[in-house]
Amino acid sequence: MRENVLIEREGRNDKEFHFQNWFKSRLDDLGENYDEPGRNTYPDFKLVRHTEGYELKGLAYPGRDADYDCNSQLPCGEHNGRQVFYVFGRYPVNPDGNRYPVLDLVICHGSFLNADNTYEHKNKSFRGFGSYGDILVRDRKMYVAPTPFALAEGAAHHRTLILPEHMKVDDVSYPPNFGH
Repeated sequence: MRENVLIEREGRNDKEFHFQNWFKSRLDDLGENYDEPGRNTYPDFKLVRHTEGYELKGLAYPGRDADYDCNSQLPCGEHNGRQVFYVFGRYPVNPDGNRYPVLDLVICHGSFLNADNTYEHKNKSFRGFGSYGDILVRDRKMYVAPTPFALAEGAAHHRTLILPEHMKVDDVSYPPNFGH
């Protein structure tokens, strides 16, 4: 964001992966190794050198800011031994073209969205439905959770990091004119 690196969507039909691709490029720029994200993986990006994962949520702005669809996985702060961070990036709802800025960015620990890590999500699909018994019923849960823009004042139009109190941020030397 600081260097004004734009999101690039492949076309107007790219409604899902443009923000994820932008984030992936940022990880590549940092030289951070990660497992390639898949269609239904959680979290989207699993770092290799650190027990961290990042779940991406791109939101058009103005638009739906108070909550988002979690698509079969309740937000949480830990998953399979990894700390899970959610990355919310907002971008213009009606961009002029296929390149546009990230307007604001929130990286928050999953426990900020839901402090309960005990819930175990299970889909219960079954076959045998219909007159010939050949229809599969996918009982896929959908969760709707609040966004950090609804939970934290001052997150809109800024870069925001939200961590649990016990997590400490390393001291970082910022280059001149960083603007932090």
